[in-house]
Amino acid sequence: MPEPIRLAKRVAELLACSRQEAEQYILGGWVRVDGDVVEEPQFKVHEHLVEIDEGAQLAPPEPATIVLHKPELFDSQEGGNPAARLLKADTRWQGDDTGIRMLKRHFNHLVAVMPLERDASGLLVLTQDPRLLRRMREDANKLEQEFIVEVDGEIAPYGLRRLEHGLAFNGRNLPPCKVSWQNETRLRFAIKGVQPGQLVSMCGDVGLTVLTMKRIRIGRVPLAKMPAGEWRYLPADARL
Repeated sequence: MPEPIRLAKRVAELLACSRQEAEQYILGGWVRVDGDVVEEPQFKVHEHLVEIDEGAQLAPPEPATIVLHKPELFDSQEGGNPAARLLKADTRWQGDDTGIRMLKRHFNHLVAVMPLERDASGLLVLTQDPRLLRRMREDANKLEQEFIVEVDGEIAPYGLRRLEHGLAFNGRNLPPCKVSWQNETRLRFAIKGVQPGQLVSMCGDVGLTVLTMKRIRIGRVPLAKMPAGEWRYLPADARL
């Protein structure tokens, strides 16, 4: 009875290609074993049905960038309750129209860009792309972020004007930002270079207590109508 062989070897035989090319097909999610996609070249096959998807492309998969609607009490990166555990096939937003094929490898080695505080919810960007990560870190103080902050209390006289310009945080004067009322209990902040704890401090300086905080935009990337706990891909050519 023949011994099991590596999937990469079987694919190389089927396609009459090199082992390296076979591995690229497998890593790209183009190979099925008994109907299921297998992304591990070392997977052992014997009498299994191995098929190559129609339209398979011999190209290394692009690094993934994911937009997640992080719920409260999840950690952006480090911590006991990482938001990345929410990234599953069944939590992909139905409104994701990018057409990007989901691969298991897309969920590995993701780094949170411009992390959210644990008690905050909303838009969180996670990426495998070192170029995007470097660019967003370099432009962190230039990219405008938009937050909806639910507050309690009575705002101090001229409080809105002070929020927009006239407060300090961690010993430095804060640059101007845009603040407006969404309704009687919710403020909208459009702000650059925001630091952990800054919005809570700013609201406290004008007599308000923050109840909830939700980020709905980073640069040109909106949260849109994506429910909490769901995610979508960010296309490689998306502008921030």
